[in-house]
Amino acid sequence: MLRASRVSAALIMAALHISVAWAAQGELASTLVQVGGAAENSRYDGVVEAVRQTVIASQVSGAIIDLPVKAGDVVKAGQVLVRIDARSAVQGSLASQAQSQAARSALELATKDVERQRHLFEKQYISQSALERAETQFRASSEQLKAQLAQASMATIQSDFYVIKAPYAGVIADLPIALGDMAMPGKAMLTVYDPKGLRITASVPQTSMNNYVDGQPFKVELPGLTADHQWLSLTHMQLLPTIDANTHTLQIRVDLPVTAHGIAPGLFARLWLPSQRSSASHLYVPTSSIVRRGEMTGLYVIDANKHALLRQVRLGNAQNDSIEVLSGVSAGERIAIDPAAAVKEAR
Repeated sequence: MLRASRVSAALIMAALHISVAWAAQGELASTLVQVGGAAENSRYDGVVEAVRQTVIASQVSGAIIDLPVKAGDVVKAGQVLVRIDARSAVQGSLASQAQSQAARSALELATKDVERQRHLFEKQYISQSALERAETQFRASSEQLKAQLAQASMATIQSDFYVIKAPYAGVIADLPIALGDMAMPGKAMLTVYDPKGLRITASVPQTSMNNYVDGQPFKVELPGLTADHQWLSLTHMQLLPTIDANTHTLQIRVDLPVTAHGIAPGLFARLWLPSQRSSASHLYVPTSSIVRRGEMTGLYVIDANKHALLRQVRLGNAQNDSIEVLSGVSAGERIAIDPAAAVKEAR
């Protein structure tokens, strides 16, 4: 977890004033290591994702004969996305309808026969067993018709599976198929997401959330966007109720406003969350004073004899034109602003 603190404008102005004063005296331009403290912010990396995103797969097999959309298209709810060759399904539906009609005719015949047998039985022209056979045949024909109607209805429903439609209004995010490909049950055909519902998901150590004040405003950074749209100020977030047992982190979800510009699923994001604690005193130096030589990072420190000596330091986060020094120097020590001039002075 990275920590970020802002240096006050007064400290920066004081550093510049001291630097100018030394330069005016004709000596090596320098400044003092500044001490700063501010409300502590915690940065967490996250990613933008769609609240509603659907991977659409086929329920039947067949060749793709029509593909009227492409990746990036905006589609309406119910719009046709893919058509699969349904000739065999259509023939099967016609056969089921014909069988249903035959079963209906058989039931009509059985109905008339049982009525006639009952009339004959009342006049004692036939036996009880003959009447029972006629009634049994009637019931069998009735159930046969129900089965055929159900089968015909199922064939009609299955024929609808050959036309893939958009489940809701959205954007085609991925289209891994092409015209002529073979659709298979369960094979992903395209991905649709709703651009009106986006959120940022980030993983946060469980101990860090103890320092966050619920309802306090926080910042969202979207580095991939233009400068005018990189920062958002929000106040509401959702903490998922489970903690990952392996990483001991929990997930934060932040809903993005519908008016947010240029945001799409997969975009990198950062959450800057304020905590209850104030940062301890931090040491800051101008970014221009940093010396980097291979893997060594250092500063030219000016001793009491006004000699510039190179000293290795460990750096923290940069803020504007200043950078935090974690170790290697102390508050109030004087450092050279211009490393190139300090090298000549050291010689």
